[in-house]
Amino acid sequence: MNPNSPVALITGGSRGIGLGIAQRLAAEGYRIAINGVREESKVADQLATLREQGVDAIYCRGDVSQAADRARIIETVRSHFGQLNVLVNNAGITSPGRHDILEADEESFDRVFGVNLKGPFFLTKTVANWMIEQRNQQPKFNGCIINVSSISGEFVSVNRGDYCLTKAAIGMATKLWAVRLAEFDIPVYEIQPGVIDSDMTAGVKEKYDRLIADGLTLQRRWGTADDVGRAVAALVRGDIPYATGQVLKIDGGMTIRSM
Repeated sequence: MNPNSPVALITGGSRGIGLGIAQRLAAEGYRIAINGVREESKVADQLATLREQGVDAIYCRGDVSQAADRARIIETVRSHFGQLNVLVNNAGITSPGRHDILEADEESFDRVFGVNLKGPFFLTKTVANWMIEQRNQQPKFNGCIINVSSISGEFVSVNRGDYCLTKAAIGMATKLWAVRLAEFDIPVYEIQPGVIDSDMTAGVKEKYDRLIADGLTLQRRWGTADDVGRAVAALVRGDIPYATGQVLKIDGGMTIRSM
């Protein structure tokens, strides 16, 4: 691989949607930094698959909700690659225990907000400043930031209130960063997946098999991690120009209302 190829950092990139994104960007010629909280030995197979394809891929272990971990993630990318062109804020957790909001507890609330909202917001802050630095040094520098949210930012689930709140807030964070980074020509996008077949949805597969068959989505199938990966690839290629701050829904038509 060309040592000057662009670099992408995907948080939560070792499985599910994040891995689908990593694989698609690798196919686009990106060097890849995958972040996750598991030990590196647990993601060895994923890294090996990327490297067997000639991809320069590294693992940056860390919890995005923790400031020290965020700093270490970025320093690992900087020391190995010396640059960063794309940040995909994908790491996220669902509500622990999925308690009704009448039984919500603050510890779980703080944990979900830390990973799903605080983490990507402050990681974006660090990366945005680095991208501005790179752009000042290289006028032809191309960078972008993509936030992966969820249809749960629009659909109410009273047993996942904290999760829904974080995903709605990611939409505003996307707009905030799009406005702030516009003068530097660094676009910021939001991708809003629908019902995606992944480890996060494995426990509700029967439920959604039935709902999809009954017409929950216009395209009557589960979404895949590769569906989301293809959308990210289109954005980083610049196939959807003049659209900073916009939302791309990968939901099979689920959010379309009809009578």
